[in-house]
Amino acid sequence: MSTDISVNGVAISEAAMCQEMQYFPSESREDALNQAARALIIGELLRQRAQALGMETDGLSRDEVIEQLLQQEAPVREPTVAECERFYQGHPQQFSSSPLVEARHILLAAAPDDVKERSLKLEQAKVLIERLQSHPEQFAMLAQKFSACPSKEQGGSLGQLSRGQTVAEFEAAVFRHDHGLIASPVESRYGVHVVWVERNIPGDLLPFSYVEDKLRSYLHELAERRAIVDYLHRLVEAAEIHGYRFAQDGSPLLQ
Repeated sequence: MSTDISVNGVAISEAAMCQEMQYFPSESREDALNQAARALIIGELLRQRAQALGMETDGLSRDEVIEQLLQQEAPVREPTVAECERFYQGHPQQFSSSPLVEARHILLAAAPDDVKERSLKLEQAKVLIERLQSHPEQFAMLAQKFSACPSKEQGGSLGQLSRGQTVAEFEAAVFRHDHGLIASPVESRYGVHVVWVERNIPGDLLPFSYVEDKLRSYLHELAERRAIVDYLHRLVEAAEIHGYRFAQDGSPLLQ
């Protein structure tokens, strides 16, 4: 990248780029300089376009200038009810209450890097599972005797769990199991678990009327972001820019 940059004949000085670099902390000076140059070029393109349209930009932030330009040249319309309903129906997982699972476990503690201990606990877990397959009523007693988790005082009960409340490896196992004893030990960073799923409660789809306003705002914001990207790309393509080449890999023009 050259330090002699111009936008439609207007020079961007090296001093201005060095000043702008403070807003783009980076591992390398080259990367910070590149981001600063891009920001200054975009800012100059916006200034020039606003001036050409007779807009007053004094005291306005870059985002406010973009908003005014979009209103004049690429207004973003509000999504229709039909568009909102189509998105709602196509993405039900985004509009469902969190699934819940009720589970009990017996934790046989073992450090992640203690291979020998984890191997021993895996074998112990298999023995406990085999016993519970014949005598499921003994789960609370075995939890009290063997579990390293405080839940042993409640027969191993963890109560109701929603996603994100426990470690990923344990969560993955309990949420995909419908009901009853999981036939294989479940390993986590804490050790080896013997797990019994009491209930797996799927999330309920929220009514469209309940999410409509938030959904409309989300779709409008999404359309606005796309409009900004398209608008900036058009400005870049129509401009005569020397000393800087914008990436063709879809890198964002704004950060």
